[in-house]
Amino acid sequence: MQKILVWDWPVRLGHWLMVSGFILAWLTGDSETFRLVHVVAGATVLAVASFRLPWGFIGSRYARFVDFVHGPTALKTYFSQLIRLEAPQHVGHNPAGGWAIMLLLALGILTGLAGWAIYNDIGGHLLEELHEGLAAAMLTVVCIHLIGVLSGSLLHGENLVRTMITGQKLGAPEQAIPSARPVAAMLLIGWVLAASWWVAN
Repeated sequence: MQKILVWDWPVRLGHWLMVSGFILAWLTGDSETFRLVHVVAGATVLAVASFRLPWGFIGSRYARFVDFVHGPTALKTYFSQLIRLEAPQHVGHNPAGGWAIMLLLALGILTGLAGWAIYNDIGGHLLEELHEGLAAAMLTVVCIHLIGVLSGSLLHGENLVRTMITGQKLGAPEQAIPSARPVAAMLLIGWVLAASWWVAN
C-alpha cells in the first residue's frame, strides 16, 4: 500500500466549491443586504452539482457513479461492518459516502433551482418554504457526511479531508488514476463563473 492518485481535479475542486458555496449561501440566506452574494453562492452549488452529473459518467475511475453507487444490500452490509468496526477500506467512496454524495447532488440542484425561481419572482411563498426545507435537508446530509468522514478517518487511520485536498489515498499502484484531468477542472471553473455571471445579471 502506498499513496496513489485517486481524486481528479474536477472532483476535488467541485467538492470545495460546493462546500464554500453552501456555507456562504446558508450564512446569507436571511440577509437582504447580501442577497446577491446568496444568489451567486447558490448558483455556484447548482453549477457544480450539474457539472458533476455528466462527470459521474465520463470522469475518472473513482468519480464515476458506477464505482460508488450501490444498492441497499451493500449499504446495509457496510453499516453492519461499521458497527463492528470491521468496515473495509475503500480506495474510492464507500457505499454510505456514495449515497451521501448522490443526495447532496440532488438537493444541491433542487435547492438551487428553487432559489433561482424565487430570485426571478416565480412560485411565491410556497416555493420559498420548499427552498428553505431543501436547504435544511441538505444541511442534515452534510452533517451526516461529516460524521462519516470523521468515523472513516479514525477507523482507517487516514485523513479523508486531506485526501480531498491532495487527491491521494492509500492503495496499490495499479489502483491509481492516470491523470488528474486539469483541463476538465478549467471547464468546471468556467461553468461556475458563467453561471454566477448569468444569475447576477
